[in-house]
Formats: sequence, structure tokens, C-alpha cells
Amino acid sequence: MATIVSLINMKGGVGKTTLAMQLAFAAGAKKLKVLAVDLDPQSNLSQAALGAKRYVEHLKNDKPSVIQVFEGYMPAASATGGPTQVDPDKVILKQVTGKHESVDLLPSRLELCRTLRNPTGKERKLVKFLTRVEKDYDLILIDCAPTDSILTDAAYFASRYLLVPVKPEFMAAIGLPLLGKSLTAFNAENEDHRLEICGIAFNHSSSYSSGPEGRASIREVTAVATQEKWPVFENHVHYSASYAKSAREGTSISRTSHARWATIRSFERFSDEFFKSAGITLTP
Repeated sequence: MATIVSLINMKGGVGKTTLAMQLAFAAGAKKLKVLAVDLDPQSNLSQAALGAKRYVEHLKNDKPSVIQVFEGYMPAASATGGPTQVDPDKVILKQVTGKHESVDLLPSRLELCRTLRNPTGKERKLVKFLTRVEKDYDLILIDCAPTDSILTDAAYFASRYLLVPVKPEFMAAIGLPLLGKSLTAFNAENEDHRLEICGIAFNHSSSYSSGPEGRASIREVTAVATQEKWPVFENHVHYSASYAKSAREGTSISRTSHARWATIRSFERFSDEFFKSAGITLTP
């Protein structure tokens, strides 16, 4: 069965989507079968995986998305037809990335916001859906919105681990106490579900994060993590303009044109640490 990991931080702008996409690429490159789930109405992961043109076409053609998972039915195929049960083969997009990785996508769209307006009974919809497909994957990565909502609960119920990206900057630790309270409350109310933080990941998505303010932020976040007994990854994801180019080219950082070897090797060390922390076995 797949290991399911949600990338979450109650503070936005920390690079969750970039990290989710690159970890999906890294896992796919190691011959793992990967499903990336976009659980953010902003749909950045969907756009990164499909590219702007393909994503716009997906919207124009009114193709299914994660919304159907929460609503529990597929839209009618014709004016005379009625809604049908959600079909994973029609909702999940297969092999959305390059030929070198095996990454599938459960896409999102802005209308997912409507799920938040009527959340009753929907918090377990995602885990029920993923239970139907998890045998087909080694790793499922869920990119979460930076809010505590029904979508957060859905990610919690579906996940075994949480990965918390943090950008080393002013107020870097501001979302961690809220996350801690949210996680504690969830575990207290759901003793039969084991949910842990597999690591705090420092994501230097800005060139300014290596200065004094960045170092101070790392100390503050580490102090919170120590108090909460959360592990902190030793390897950081260091800033490089190649990550933006990687998203535009729709490929992993290791295959991005003109990416420096130091950047590639740095992310390899981080991804290997992540796989180990999540208990994911890699075939030599």
C-alpha cells in the first residue's frame, strides 16, 4: 500500500507546491509509482504538473477534478444522462510528467472553494477514495492549502505523515503553533488514526534566506520543533533560480536545463532524507 504524505503549513508562501512536485519527480525517477493530489483551490500543483496550456484545456473541457471526490459523483455526460459514481480512472490523470518518471495527478480547480461552504460529512471522502487506488502506488503526496479547514481534516484522515515546509524568513514560525494545535486536536479526537510529522523542511525559496534573518528564523523554528518533539531535516532545500525553470520546463531539477550540479545533488540529499523519514524503501 502507498505511503501517504501531506505537505502542509498554516503559513502560505513556503514553497509547498514546488517541494511536492520535486519530490514526486524524485520518487518517480527512482521507479516509484507516485500520485500527486492537489488539495488547494489555487491549483498551483495542477498547473505545475500539466503546464499552463494543458491545464487551461482541462478547465475548458470541464474535466473531473478532486471536487468530484468530495461531491461523491461524476457530472452527467449528456443532457439526458444522470450523475454517476466517481471513477478513479476518469478523475486521475495518468503519466502527466516526462517519460523518465511515473507521476499521476488528481487535479484541482478554484471551484473547490465551494466544498468549504458545505463541508458536512466530507472530511472522510478523500481517504475513502484513496483507499480504492492506494494499492496502485508507492507514494501519494498531498499538496494542502495554508488553512485549517475541511480540506485539512481530509488530508489528515488520508495521511500517515505530514511534511512541513518552512521558508527561513521573518515570522517563519508563525504557522507552527496553529499546526501543532490542529494536529493535537485531531489526534485526540481520532485515537485510531496514527498521524505524525515526518519532518520540518527548510525551503530556501529566496536568495535572502541565507543571511542573518534567515539564520535567526531557523533558530526560532528549531526551538518550536524541539518543544513539540518534531524532527527537523538536516538537509535544506537551497535557493536556486533553476526551480522556477524546472516548473516551466515541466521536469525534475535533475533534468532542468543548465541546473548546477550542486543544486541537483543538494536536492537529492534532501529527497533521500525524506524517503528515509517516511519509511519508503527504495530499490537499489
